Amino acid sequence: MSEELQIFIDGDACPVKDEIYRVTVRHGVPAVLVSNSYIRIPEHAMISRQIVTDGFDAADDWIAERAHAKSVVITADILLADRCLKAGARVIGPTGKPFTDDSIGAAVATRAILADLRVGISEAGAPRAGGPAPFTKADRSRFLSALDEALVALKKAA
Repeated sequence: MSEELQIFIDGDACPVKDEIYRVTVRHGVPAVLVSNSYIRIPEHAMISRQIVTDGFDAADDWIAERAHAKSVVITADILLADRCLKAGARVIGPTGKPFTDDSIGAAVATRAILADLRVGISEAGAPRAGGPAPFTKADRSRFLSALDEALVALKKAA
């Protein structure tokens, strides 16, 4: 069976779902929203949902098992991005930053360091500060541009 162009959305915390739906319809590329619970999606033949068990990394596993060279994966999860890149997929974060073979190693290492720092801080009893930066209009615009660019490139390659 030949692989078709497809978008996989790591949907539980994705802030750009509506943008993906619009791009999906405009490009005629099917998208699957993968989540641990029901999330409302538009009624359209190009858009579907896959609800997975609430097991740890169930959505990630479902996406990684289906990612391929003609797919685009939308996720902020660095480890999922790494798995999908290894499967040949294009991976874009919700802020429009693409994960690439050149950048993923540093992202995985940084994630591990930050995880160790968080554990150390919580064990010391210090208050946790921060979290992700607020999502901006510029992030949304950059995401739309990156998704459009990825789909155009995949269509040219097909």
